[in-house]
Formats: sequence, C-alpha cells, structure tokens
Amino acid sequence: MSFSSACGHSSLRVGKEPVTEAVHLASGKVREIYALDDDRLQLVASDRISTFDVILPTPIPDKGRVLTGMSAFWFARTREIVPNHLLQLGDDGRTTICRRLQMLPVELVVRGYLSGSGWVDYQASGSVCGHALPSGLRESERLPEPVVTPATKAEEGHDLNITEAEAAALCGSEAYAAARDAALALYAFASEHAESRGVILADTKFEFGVDRNGVVTLADEALTPDSSRFWPAGTYAPGGPQPSFDKQFVRDFCLSTGWDRSHPGPAVPADVVAGTRARYVEAFERLTEIPFDRYLSDPEVVL
Repeated sequence: MSFSSACGHSSLRVGKEPVTEAVHLASGKVREIYALDDDRLQLVASDRISTFDVILPTPIPDKGRVLTGMSAFWFARTREIVPNHLLQLGDDGRTTICRRLQMLPVELVVRGYLSGSGWVDYQASGSVCGHALPSGLRESERLPEPVVTPATKAEEGHDLNITEAEAAALCGSEAYAAARDAALALYAFASEHAESRGVILADTKFEFGVDRNGVVTLADEALTPDSSRFWPAGTYAPGGPQPSFDKQFVRDFCLSTGWDRSHPGPAVPADVVAGTRARYVEAFERLTEIPFDRYLSDPEVVL
C-alpha cells in the first residue's frame, strides 16, 4: 500500500480501495493528522523534534520512521494488555492508519526512576505530582514502585503536571482508572522486555482515548525515544544524570546554549543531529532486535 504525506488533501490507497480525500486536520509537534472518514485517521510522523514543548528548527533524519516503527512494534505486542488505535502501517515507514478516538485530555507518565521533572519536583517537595516518596533518594534512583504522574496536554506552551485526583476529574473517574491501570501494566511489560536487552526504561508517557463503545484505547505513540527515557543498563549509576537513547542529547545541547525554553528554539548543529539520530536508531535496534535498514525496506517486519 502507498500513502501520501502531502498537506491539505491527499490521495492514498488502503488495501485495494483508493481514498481520494484525506483531509488535513491538524499539525502536532511531530505528526500531521488527516481524516479519512468518520472512523479512521491517517497519521504521518515527521522528522521534527521538540524540547521543552518547543519545536526546534532543525529536523532529525529518519526520526519519524523510528517513532512509527517502534510504536508499531509495541502496539503489536501489547494488544492483550490494552487495545490500541493502529489499523495499518504504511510502506513509507512513517505513516499509519488509525482508529478515531475521543482522546482523554491528559497524558499519563509512568515513572520507575527519579529523573527529569520528577527529580526537580522531588527536590522541592519530597513528592512527585502528589506522590510522597521516601527521603534521601538520589537523582536517577529506582523508585520503590512505579508511579503515575499525569499532565495536561497543552495546545501551545508547556504541559502542566497535575495530581491524579485532578486528572480523574478531567477524564471521569472510570476512564482515568482504566487508563492508569493500562499505563502501569504497559510499563511493567516494557520494562521487563527492555531489561532483557540491556536497557532501563526510566519513564514513559502514554496517551489514551475512548472508542465508540467506551473502551479505553492506547493511542498516539508508544515507548519511543520521544516519549520515554531509555538508559543503558550497563553504565547505570544513580546519583546524577544518565547517558540515554532518547532526546536528552538534544535537550542538553539546547540548555548549553543558554536558551530560555521559549520560542524560537535554537538551531541544532550537524554533530548533534547525527548524534541524536544515532541514539534513536540504537534504541530501535536494541529494543526490537531488528536492523533499522531492514525496517526501512520492509516496515511490516515490526508487526
């Protein structure tokens, strides 16, 4: 099957049936979103990269394909934990056809280790998004058990961490509870898988929606270098930041420039672009055990 990633209206083929009116709905930080009909969306993952919720002016080659391939890999292996939105994977490696859902208005971050904004919150209050934690924890230390820390999804500007009670009020208590349980189960499954391949899944973000039957369904992306912190297990040493297979390399560069996290973000030099691409590809290959070049020639190998 072939997919078009043109803006506005696009023509594509799904199976043997041509779809001539794929209507552009929105541009996300990474993905272009098109409506195919009342039940399906076409998502095209670009090579854009954002840090601190700001899209940077420099793309990372093949990043969209890494995100799409890794998400499809996890979607195919977690359907027994929670349904997901994936219907078809395009032969360009960056396009998917997905079920349309009513999205929940929050993101669910599952944290198994104390890092990032969780570490900042802990230093200030001894807790993370309302979860009280033991005193004396170090940066990057493993938590006694994973915690769910929800955040609002900002159209513009920065996402805002909120408490689970606030998230339940926004989503409805039943839908939030189902999403929370699914997020923890997904994290447990993926953590075990990653550890067997020498990778620590420090934390990860999930987004969920509700289908026409009211079933909470995993959407957007799953367990990618954009949505997760992946650390090499062999060099793990709590007490400071860890080397990673994710966008932290770009975050660190941006902060080193003195950037104040407002628009526009700094341009990314060629060596940082190459280093970021290499980290994304390494995450793909470590976790899927599939050579990235093989995915480029046959995307369905991840399914």
